[in-house]
Amino acid sequence: MKLRELAHGRTGDKGNTLNVSVICFDARHYAHLRAQLTPERVKAHLADVVKGDVVRYELPLLNAFNFVLGHALGGGVTRSLALDAHGKTVSSALLDMEIDGPV
Repeated sequence: MKLRELAHGRTGDKGNTLNVSVICFDARHYAHLRAQLTPERVKAHLADVVKGDVVRYELPLLNAFNFVLGHALGGGVTRSLALDAHGKTVSSALLDMEIDGPV
């Protein structure tokens, strides 16, 4: 199944760093997504975009995760020649990740 079936995302970018939050639609899926959304899997899924580290912050009271993606914006929004390869497009790409369905 696609991650977007269990969660939605929000983004923010500063310089060459991108924050992507993944928020569960249902609190019952938090533990499942915690196991599925490792920093390694996120980095592998976004390998064409993310050239730096991926750090995951867990927000269990919000049933959410915040991923900080380093070197992910081609030098930053104002320096990149990419056409809208920032923020929401990366969030959408992450939500397209195939994950195991909850049991």
